[in-house]
Amino acid sequence: LSAIAFFAFLVVIIFNFIYEPGSTIIKTVAPGIFWIAQAFAGLLGLSRSYAIETQNDSLMGLRLTPADPGAIFLGKMLGNTLTMLILQALILPIIVIFLNLEIAQALPRLILPILLGTLGLAAIGTLFSAMSLNTRLREAFLPLLTLPIFIPALLAAIESFRAVLEGSEITDWLVLSGAFVTLYIAACLLLFEYVLED
Repeated sequence: LSAIAFFAFLVVIIFNFIYEPGSTIIKTVAPGIFWIAQAFAGLLGLSRSYAIETQNDSLMGLRLTPADPGAIFLGKMLGNTLTMLILQALILPIIVIFLNLEIAQALPRLILPILLGTLGLAAIGTLFSAMSLNTRLREAFLPLLTLPIFIPALLAAIESFRAVLEGSEITDWLVLSGAFVTLYIAACLLLFEYVLED
């Protein structure tokens, strides 16, 4: 987690040199910076999410158990979600400090948009991480699979974050994010059984 958090920190620092902290454009670009840092750092963590199963060959054991593949997927997805939420708890204060962003009053309204975006990324990433287990360059392969599918939910997450900072209504963006997350989880639940068998 420390290596992933350091990577996210570097992303924020790079953007800190591009945009002047406290400027009027910060509220517009800060949501994008947050989610770019989260997406790439999260994918780095997701690429290693099956490391223990691979080293101990316990994935084969999971295949042989009568456990429902959907339950295995949900457990793994929720674990990845928790890891990314911890990462976000580190990223957000860094963005607030370095970009001089005031979000104290908006923080409660940010919880649901961030949670929905994280669930979407965790669902897709958990599935594709399992698919890329046997590839040599899975760290490079995973983003190529995940990002094109996650982009619609990513844009909804960025726009809902921006709407919160600007004090605008976020209901439409939350509905859109929720629809994407529901679609992602349902599709991944159906496909994970076949991924587990291969």
